[in-house]
Amino acid sequence: MGTPCPPGSRVAQVCHSVWIHKQIREADARGEFAALPGAGKPLPGEVESTYDELWWVKRKMAREGFSVLPPTLALRKEAEDALQAAADAPSERVVRRIVEEINVKIRDVMFKPPPGPPLGLKPYDVEEVVRQWRERRAER
Repeated sequence: MGTPCPPGSRVAQVCHSVWIHKQIREADARGEFAALPGAGKPLPGEVESTYDELWWVKRKMAREGFSVLPPTLALRKEAEDALQAAADAPSERVVRRIVEEINVKIRDVMFKPPPGPPLGLKPYDVEEVVRQWRERRAER
């Protein structure tokens, strides 16, 4: 649906503006703005920060669970999380599985390095991690 205004003049610009505001008022009266996501909630914290042209990309990546870290840094974080998960594991079998899975990923990156900073990790000694797990278990 186009504007009912003649094109090309200052009158057309004003007419167009009036038409737009009328469309908004009518949609509001129909309740089309009532169920929008975030209605009645404060603006997110990032809105108050400086303007970033890629704000929508960052929000989409966060919502989809994508990492903004280079692959090697993301793997470092994953390795750190894996060691913590191994420390909290309920059994030795689970500890071994967690460490072996992260070791596979570390070896892959060691032999086929992706772009970005160096990994700076080597595969974990499964027996050493299990020994530490046993010690912590015995202290409880």
